Amino acid sequence: MLVGAAAAGATIGASFLHPGRRALTPSAISSANNAFREVGAHSENFDVKTSDGTLLHGWKVRPANANGDWVVLFHGVADNRTGTLSYAEMLRHGYSVVMMDARAHGESEGSMATYGWLERDDSRSIDDALFASNEVGHLFYLGESMGAAIALQSAAVDPRVAGVVAEASFANLREVTYDYAGLEISPLLGKTLFRPATMVALAAAEKEGGFKAQNISPVKAVAARPFPVFLICDANDRRIPCRHSRMIYNATAGPKEIWVVPWRSGRIRKNSKVASSHFSSGLPVNPARFKQRRAFGSKRQGLSSTDCQQIQPFF
Repeated sequence: MLVGAAAAGATIGASFLHPGRRALTPSAISSANNAFREVGAHSENFDVKTSDGTLLHGWKVRPANANGDWVVLFHGVADNRTGTLSYAEMLRHGYSVVMMDARAHGESEGSMATYGWLERDDSRSIDDALFASNEVGHLFYLGESMGAAIALQSAAVDPRVAGVVAEASFANLREVTYDYAGLEISPLLGKTLFRPATMVALAAAEKEGGFKAQNISPVKAVAARPFPVFLICDANDRRIPCRHSRMIYNATAGPKEIWVVPWRSGRIRKNSKVASSHFSSGLPVNPARFKQRRAFGSKRQGLSSTDCQQIQPFF
């Protein structure tokens, strides 16, 4: 049994660093361009070379009524930049956006994904290139799943980032490994019955990736710098349960709010305008509030009736 667990762990560790690439197809590009035109925005290619020489590919998208603020969007694992297309709604409110393929994803270079270890330096390179080529009023990050974890870790090391919206982020790499090893039934399985596989998987990932699992941690990131954080999670998500967002919330040193959506809706951004509407309404991403460093208030268990009315299909 232990031999089988070790073999499974080694396989999981290797696949963890090498997720499948979702191709950026002509059809996907056409859909994106149509979405941009629908909101009166214009896109251009945005290529960035990182500090280790990896070339990242993406787009800069500007609305006709740009307000001077920018939002960098971070997609989930095994996805590409078009995975954040539903957030194009915020272009209607004047925000310009950066949509990049993360390293080892889409059209970007890179041999492995490290869930924040290398990507936080990539984010700084993206920010450097953005500030060098554009006037930037305020800079915000918005990400989901892997992208949310990267956004939080990146913001901790770049003081230019005014705030982060993070949907379904993991708390730290070790903790989320327990959930995956628990087969979406219970993390206790990953901590007990399947613990040998979990330990081998992490050791294999650490060896190949050149990092320590404890250093890939949004929880540590939000405690390191007091930037505003708005967390969103699905109460019924078994892949990355809400306890991850609660752990991040509890560790956040800056202004914070958490929304626990009480029904299973998959990834919230696929079904709603929640994130984009709150970028414009000041909950949580309002530059004036960020500058004043006001707290976002108490934890909100689910959405109010008014908020629920805002949840409508975007595309």
